[in-house]
Amino acid sequence: MLNTADSAVNTAPITTTRTPEESPRERVPFTRYDAGWVVLCIGMAIGAGIIFLPVQVGLTGIWVFAASVLLAYPALYMMQKLYLQSLSASREADSYANIIAQYLGKNWGIFLAVVYFFMLLKGMLTYSLAVTFDTAKYLQTFGITTGLLSDSPIFSLAILSVLVAIAAQGEKLLFKISGPLVVLKLAIVVFLGVVMVPFWNIGANVPPMPTTSDLEKFAIDTILTVPFTLFSILFVQILSPMNIAFRRVESDPRVATYRAIRANRIAYVILAVLVLFFATSFSFALSHEQALSAKAQNISALALAGAVIPGNGVLYLTTALNVFAVVTAFLGIYLGIEEAVAGLVMNILTRFVPKERINKRVVSLMLCVAIVLGLWLWVQTRFSILLLQQLASPIYGIASFIVPCLLIYKVPALRKYISLKVWYVFVFGLIVCLSPFLKALGY
Repeated sequence: MLNTADSAVNTAPITTTRTPEESPRERVPFTRYDAGWVVLCIGMAIGAGIIFLPVQVGLTGIWVFAASVLLAYPALYMMQKLYLQSLSASREADSYANIIAQYLGKNWGIFLAVVYFFMLLKGMLTYSLAVTFDTAKYLQTFGITTGLLSDSPIFSLAILSVLVAIAAQGEKLLFKISGPLVVLKLAIVVFLGVVMVPFWNIGANVPPMPTTSDLEKFAIDTILTVPFTLFSILFVQILSPMNIAFRRVESDPRVATYRAIRANRIAYVILAVLVLFFATSFSFALSHEQALSAKAQNISALALAGAVIPGNGVLYLTTALNVFAVVTAFLGIYLGIEEAVAGLVMNILTRFVPKERINKRVVSLMLCVAIVLGLWLWVQTRFSILLLQQLASPIYGIASFIVPCLLIYKVPALRKYISLKVWYVFVFGLIVCLSPFLKALGY
C-alpha cells in the first residue's frame, strides 16, 4: 500500500476559493500561450502511433478498430484529465518526480521517475527503428538506391549519429521549428485522408461483422489493437511539462490546472476527429495483404502507400509526413532521455567525485556517443515495431492510467475527484497491460 504519512502536510488544499471549473470561463481567457501548448500536444501525438495504426487496422479489420476506439478514446480523455488533476494539489511543481515525492515520499518519487524514463525509452527505441527502416524504404522507392540501405549497419549508424548531433544542440533550436512542423504535419494528415478517398474499396477491405463464434477472437484482437488506438492520439508525455509551465505563469494553481485541462481538451478533440478520419480512410484503401506486407517489411502504412498508389504527389506527402512525424518525435524525446540519463550519471559520479571537478561537457559528449551506440545496436536486432508497441503497453498502463487513480484515492487533497470515471480509467489501464501477455500466449 502507498504510504502518505510523510506527505500529509504537503497535500493539504492550497486554498479554499472556487476552482476555475466552478468559475465563469470568460475569467480565464484563451491566449497565444495556451494555443502554443495545444500545438505542442498535437505534435507529440502525431508520431509512430498514427503512422502504424493503419497497418494494425488492416491486420485485424475495421470492426476491431471501431471497438478499440469505443474503449480507448473515452478512457484516454478521462485519463489525461485525471492525470492533470492528480498533479494539481502539490505546493511546488518543478518535476513529476518532485510532485509525487510531495504526495508519497521520495522513494515513490524515484520509482515513478524510473517508470517514466522507460516510457521515454520505449519512444526512442520505436523511432530509431522507424527512422532507419522507413528512410531506407523511401530512398529505394524514389529510385535513389537500388537496394535497402537499412541492410547496412553503416547507414543506421550514420542516420542516428546525425539525429543525435542535432538534438544535442538543445531545446531552443528544436522549439523554433516545432510549431510550423506540427501545423504542416496536421495539414498533411487531413490532406492524405482526403486523397485516399478515391482509392476506397469498402466492399473488399471491410470484413463482415463478427459472428457469435468469433467473439473470443474478436475480443482478443480488440485488446491487442487497443495500444495502437491509444498511441494514435496519446500525448501524456507532455502533460507534466505543460502543467509545470502553467504553474510558473499563474499565481493560482487552480487556474493553471484549468488552463492545462482546457489545452488538453482542445488538442484531444482535434486529434480524435482528424486521426479517426485518417485511419479510416487508409483502412478503406489498403487491403489485408498490403497490411501483411507492411508488417513483414517493418514499415508504416505511409511508406507502403507511397510505393503502391500512383502519383508522385501522394508519395511526396506521405514521405514528408512520415519523416516529420518520426524525426520530430525522435528529437523531442531525445531531450527527455538525455536529461534523465545525465541526471542519473551525475548522481552516481558525485558520490565519488566532487561536483566541481566533473567536466559536464565531457559527460554530455560521452552520453551522446553511448546513446548512438545503444540505439545502433538496438536497430541491428530488427525488432518488430508493431510488437514493441504491444510489449511496452504495460508501462503506459501503469504510469498513465493506474498511478493517477491510486493518487486520487491515496492523497487526501485529491479525493474530491473520486467518481466512476476513475474506476473506468483504472480498469482500462489493466486492459492495456494485458496486451503483451496475450502476445506471449500466441494470440
